[in-house]
Amino acid sequence: MNDPAVAVEDLRKYYGQTKAVDGISFIVRKGEVFTLLGPNGAGKTTTLEILEGLRKADAGRVTVLGRSLEHNDKTQKARIGVMLQETTLFPHLTVKETLELFASFYPRSLDVQKLLEEVGLIEKSRSMVKHLSGGQRQRLAFALAMVNDPELIFLDEPTTGLDPQARRHVWHLIERLKGRGKTIFLTTHYMEEAERLSDRVCIMDHGKIIAEGTPSELIRRLGSGGLVECRASLSEDDRRLVLSMFGERVILAEERFALKTDNLVETLRRVMDLSREREIHLESIVVRQPNLEDVFLALTGRELRD
Repeated sequence: MNDPAVAVEDLRKYYGQTKAVDGISFIVRKGEVFTLLGPNGAGKTTTLEILEGLRKADAGRVTVLGRSLEHNDKTQKARIGVMLQETTLFPHLTVKETLELFASFYPRSLDVQKLLEEVGLIEKSRSMVKHLSGGQRQRLAFALAMVNDPELIFLDEPTTGLDPQARRHVWHLIERLKGRGKTIFLTTHYMEEAERLSDRVCIMDHGKIIAEGTPSELIRRLGSGGLVECRASLSEDDRRLVLSMFGERVILAEERFALKTDNLVETLRRVMDLSREREIHLESIVVRQPNLEDVFLALTGRELRD
């Protein structure tokens, strides 16, 4: 087996009594899209910043592209691309000037004109950064992470703030990068994004890794059969009743709940009886197959943005 692109062993980062990262271990294989998921406060951003060399760990061992972070010199950094959640840019430079400036920091770089075409900013090449929309700034930040043609690219929520069309454009970019043999380390708040793009997913909560596998492997953990998803506002008493009635088969979210079922007719009957007896207004009932978001809710008890 080839050496992994990233290897993390017993990584720890504490802030006083808060265990932001509490002894996690995982590997990222070369050429894969590896996604780290977790609700706010789970520790994923701290983990990512340690891997990027922006924050020091308290304990543990991290190897990136075959070298320890302790030996992360200029040559090593030139092999890595980073897109942060927020990128501070020079407002009075044009888009093209910004890319050319960043390209000058590296011993080698991609052709700026081709990169502008790839991220869909060719028509904005002469526009000042301060005149870009939020989505255009996000695409520029993505281009800056690619400008040095890195082997490993860290993308921290790359599609936040983008409209659906722009988000899918970024998905295609990530898929093309993977097709070129690049390794992608991704964090995202969009489950559809994680499910579509990821070769493997790692779920964090309260500083620990609670599940890891391919999206399909994680989804299979919910068992066979389908889901009955009901959209309804439940009181605390109703939530307790649903839990007592359906036990481990129920997945509770903020404004909805889903029931794992191998007997669709019987489950629907029980839901309708519950609605009638408790006078619960069901806004909708959908029968569907489980997805990665259901896995996340079942494991953490929280939605991804919580």
